[in-house]
Amino acid sequence: MLTRRHVLGTALAAAATAPFASAARAADDWRTQFPEIVFAVVPAENASGVTDRYAPFVEYLSKQLGVKVTLRIANDYAALIEGQRAGNIQVAYYGPASFARALVTGVKVTAFAIDVNNDGSKGYYSVFYVLADSPYKTVEDLKGKALGLVDPNSTSGYNMPLFALNKMGIDPKTFFSNVVLTGSHENAVIALSSGQVQAAANFWMAPGDSNLTRMLNKGMLKKPDGSPMKESDFRIVLKSDLIINDPTAYLDALPEDMKAAIRQAFFDSAAKAPEAFAKLSDGKNKPFAPTTNADYDDTIKLIKFVDNLKKKG
Repeated sequence: MLTRRHVLGTALAAAATAPFASAARAADDWRTQFPEIVFAVVPAENASGVTDRYAPFVEYLSKQLGVKVTLRIANDYAALIEGQRAGNIQVAYYGPASFARALVTGVKVTAFAIDVNNDGSKGYYSVFYVLADSPYKTVEDLKGKALGLVDPNSTSGYNMPLFALNKMGIDPKTFFSNVVLTGSHENAVIALSSGQVQAAANFWMAPGDSNLTRMLNKGMLKKPDGSPMKESDFRIVLKSDLIINDPTAYLDALPEDMKAAIRQAFFDSAAKAPEAFAKLSDGKNKPFAPTTNADYDDTIKLIKFVDNLKKKG
């Protein structure tokens, strides 16, 4: 027989546990809304190389977040920007200039994690490579020769090179015989090694840590006789000002608890999935660090400067 006291006690117990049940449901709400998260990157190397590099990290993210995380390799920087604008890409790994381009064109995204170099710094450089056995010792020696750039939204492969050349009083369209857009950092180096261009722009962090050294470590570059090329087969004739490192950004519209979970997964990755994290940079980077959109204000100024250069041209 139910008594008034029994009914009251049951009601009080239910009321006491309700907040916890509600909190548990709320914690799962974003997973119901987003049973799959798309994480997109632009390939600095060939597509299979990107898949090999990122697959263990994406697997870690899936386990950590409790939903399927799908790696999408964007065709180029513009595809990455437009994918986030459309809401089809929840998390994206940008270059600084492409992220700045996303911001100035109204894409609602927030940078939350930045790469950290092995020495603790958070920047890298754009360099111009030539072949070491070539006669070119300076940029001035390249007058009338072909230059390989990467992509209009690449920081080290396009925007910073144009900025650096402008500081030297050099107009690429009249100084070089041809300016070739190669589409990727790897393609730029391949164009140089095969003689299609006499200089190529690329990213460089430190001796032994660059796109070039990654390609060499994979045996991608060969001499005409078939022997493997070495770092000493290339010479740097131009090194830019420091560029802030690459950001990872998520959509502003994502639920706050979802964004918190993504941030935590990235910041925990070096400790919880050391092998997967190390593979992202061939073991060169320290754990991700927090960043904000404001950290890329100087990059926004850079791309606006380059835009004005192109308008004048």
